[in-house]
Amino acid sequence: MRFLGIGDYCDLGSLYLRLREGGHEVRVAIENSLCHGTLNGMVDRADDWRSELQWIRSAGADGIILFENVAKSRGRLQDELRRDGFHVVGGSTYGDRLENERGHAQRLLSEVGMRTTQFWEFDSPSEAIRFLDYQPGRYVLKYNGATSVENYVGRLDNGRDVKAFLLAKLRQPEGARASLVLQHHIEGVEMGVGAYFDGDKFLRPACLDWEHKRFFPGDLGELTGEMGTVVTYDRSAHFFEETLFRMEHLFRKHGHCGYVNLNTIVNEEGIWPLEFTCRFGYPGFAILDPLQNTSWGEIFRRMTSRSHHSFDYLPGFAVGIVLTTPPFPYARPVVADPVGLPVLFEGELSAEDKANLHFGEVGLSDDELVTSGIFGWTMVVTGVSSSIEAAQAKANRLADRVLAPDIRYRRDIGHRLIAGDYDRVNSWGFFGD
Repeated sequence: MRFLGIGDYCDLGSLYLRLREGGHEVRVAIENSLCHGTLNGMVDRADDWRSELQWIRSAGADGIILFENVAKSRGRLQDELRRDGFHVVGGSTYGDRLENERGHAQRLLSEVGMRTTQFWEFDSPSEAIRFLDYQPGRYVLKYNGATSVENYVGRLDNGRDVKAFLLAKLRQPEGARASLVLQHHIEGVEMGVGAYFDGDKFLRPACLDWEHKRFFPGDLGELTGEMGTVVTYDRSAHFFEETLFRMEHLFRKHGHCGYVNLNTIVNEEGIWPLEFTCRFGYPGFAILDPLQNTSWGEIFRRMTSRSHHSFDYLPGFAVGIVLTTPPFPYARPVVADPVGLPVLFEGELSAEDKANLHFGEVGLSDDELVTSGIFGWTMVVTGVSSSIEAAQAKANRLADRVLAPDIRYRRDIGHRLIAGDYDRVNSWGFFGD
């Protein structure tokens, strides 16, 4: 098969490498020039993805375009390419809106029968500050837009910390114009559900995931996007039926084809949906990789042909740890940290080790593996086992063998689940039989 990857940062690097290992042809277009070193010497580069469309078209049903992110109206572009007869996996205009317009997504979730918390939409921080003055409370602040990661989870019951955060944003030129949503804070366990949608139906099974977004152990520090995740395909059917499955007819109506994830809070009262990710999530796709017995190439073939609505998977859990280097959790050129630093491994890597290494922002320089890119998302390591504890231990052991200057990562991925959160979710009946 032939695959053309399109994105800004080469987010799907480890997926491209898996496709190449499976004997497929892969070309990747990376728009951001600071990321051109990522996977250098490891995958074929396309300077202009448009010039590769005939290469994809000539492969017929075996030609697939993979889109990485939702920025720059790429959902609309994907819809246009589908109308032109191309097989496209990634997102859609509809998916972009669900992810970027939080209030719109909450209204749709309520319409399909899900429980939603009260929320308020604002065109600017100034409007939100005035609201907090007359309706204080504990809120979660979330910005609209694909690139916004500066969300804030309030801790004070009077909202004073959220107001202070917004006042600081007003001092930033771009922050004064940012639209946002305030939601009442909900106590519970944060967990997600995700599945591949083929344009008609969701492929089964769905996955369940528990993300760790803060930089430091104990959930301290900056919101990074993600520092690690626990995932499983086991016992997911009931939760899926109560959440994503309710949206299936809408994704079908709008021609979406790609991965969809819904993040939620669960507690004794029920499931509270928070936000969508309507694209491949990094590093989620890499952490799912070792649990999928069906290869990536075959999964994509099934999605574009709609020939099967399921795939094979391993039971148990995968624990994934994101290994980072500076400037993470910030970005070049905001923070001028170097690239080209060596990445080494202690001892010989077994076949199992290699299956659990998922390269991110790395490339080859003089045949040596080095860091690259702009974020410091160096790689992901995974561990797989029948228990979260054992999978965590395997992932930590492998992470300890990766050597790079100033490398850092969290060793507590899964701790809260092990300490009781998994049992709490089970006791509330969300896993079904």
